[in-house]
Amino acid sequence: MESKFKLPTERVELPSKGLLYPKDSALSNGYVEMKYMTAKEEDILTNQNYLKDGTAVDRLLKSLLVDKSIVFNDLLLGDKNAIMVAARVLSYGKDYEITYDEETHVIDLSKLESKFIDESLVKEGENKFAFNLPATDTAITFKLLTHGDEKSIDREVEGLKKIDKKSDTSSSTRLKYMITSVNGLSEKKDIRNFVDNYLLAKDARELRKKYLETSPDIKMVSTVDTLDGGQEDIEVPVTLRFFWPDL
Repeated sequence: MESKFKLPTERVELPSKGLLYPKDSALSNGYVEMKYMTAKEEDILTNQNYLKDGTAVDRLLKSLLVDKSIVFNDLLLGDKNAIMVAARVLSYGKDYEITYDEETHVIDLSKLESKFIDESLVKEGENKFAFNLPATDTAITFKLLTHGDEKSIDREVEGLKKIDKKSDTSSSTRLKYMITSVNGLSEKKDIRNFVDNYLLAKDARELRKKYLETSPDIKMVSTVDTLDGGQEDIEVPVTLRFFWPDL
């Protein structure tokens, strides 16, 4: 039986344009359809168990996606960020209050710009990019990380911290997930061995720089008025007020 009630939705463009997803993925369309937040989604944001385990926002975003065939773990991190901003605008409006330099500023989230993928770098349907590390001229390929990759990285880093509480392997672990081949070798053990024993710090820095240049995302930058009457571009912080504006 068709419902008498209609829920408005909005189309959200993905910064990746869908080009890096397999063609059989719903994400390859280059956009997602999102619904406006309802009382059901507010329950997600106030669920103490979800807040405690840090899954509240991810559960909210999943719930707002109209196409339930989308695998949330497959989302590139830049696309997920764009969806997150859209969800905030659809749920609580475009005005986001922050504190910067001891002053209150209202950021218009609808004016944040997307950094779209450079199509000339892409083989459609393939999340893979070639790069030669400048210091050693090592040929590698790397991929852009997904939400699922980020979860796996977090689990691995936390597992290593249980062995050594003072360790912080987040940087090298992320590189192990980013790199997909080294001089043609694509086995995980070869990649991990390379990162742990042969990847120079200067090459790692250049790879991270190349990764950021390549990654599609939403630019979390806004212009605010300063106390001296000027203006300054600042990084928009994602605080608890982003999805809990009444906090």
